[in-house]
Amino acid sequence: MKVIGVVGLPASGKGEFSKIAAAMGIPVIVMGDVIRNAVQDVGCAPTDSNLGTMANRLRAERGMDAIAHLCVPEIRSRAAPIVLVDGIRGDAEVSTFRRIFPGFTLIGIDSSFETRLARIRARGRSDDFASADDLCRRDTRELGWGLGNALLDADIHLANNGTLAEFAAAVRSLLASLGGDP
Repeated sequence: MKVIGVVGLPASGKGEFSKIAAAMGIPVIVMGDVIRNAVQDVGCAPTDSNLGTMANRLRAERGMDAIAHLCVPEIRSRAAPIVLVDGIRGDAEVSTFRRIFPGFTLIGIDSSFETRLARIRARGRSDDFASADDLCRRDTRELGWGLGNALLDADIHLANNGTLAEFAAAVRSLLASLGGDP
């Protein structure tokens, strides 16, 4: 099984990348779902603050690669030649995936601050916000988990500042080159 990971700052296009992969028949494991489920299990609303607090708590209790370890059984359960892991947030997670899944490939999605802020304002998720200051705070929080180092460690970088159609074409081509069906 080939495991591919996707890393990027908030609203860079990780979710769109995953939707395209899923449409190509590639199973997708969303790391954020582990955190959303943990927040739900304690009876809290899935706000940005609650999700960030839970992510910090899991990492403090179990290590910076806690979320990666929680995803491994789900990845292994997929009977597919390729599995995509969406939402890597740190270099410790990358190291864990590289150790557990030989041949792990990390794709970094690069998108400008202005583009990401516009996407957040438009998408309407429960953990979204509308201000540039809020995005700066979230970037800072996630960079503190090692996200910047993970982006630097990406095997492949994909720019996402254009149209959705352009990005989708680039994603399909990349996934096909990695063994996914076009």
